[in-house]
Amino acid sequence: MVQYKAGYKYVAGGVHAQVLDFPAAISCGTDLDDARRMLGSALIDVAETLLGLGEPLPRPDPSATDPEMDLEEPIYLHLSASSAVVEEPAGVVVP
Repeated sequence: MVQYKAGYKYVAGGVHAQVLDFPAAISCGTDLDDARRMLGSALIDVAETLLGLGEPLPRPDPSATDPEMDLEEPIYLHLSASSAVVEEPAGVVVP
């Protein structure tokens, strides 16, 4: 689990959300709860994309802040890894 910092700004029609120390993790929602859910999803999507490209994840920066945000709070990135094992029927040769 890695802790980053989320920022939220109330705007007309909803809430703008971004992870202040994780570029490209940006979203919005109709209210704060929705923005939190959407930002969590965006954070996972961007992290998986970076890892899939062989790029490192940004280091958390506890000092990251944005004076334009109405609320700043921790956001946590949880990633899991697994492997899939595919059994081929006996006698099948996989190239």
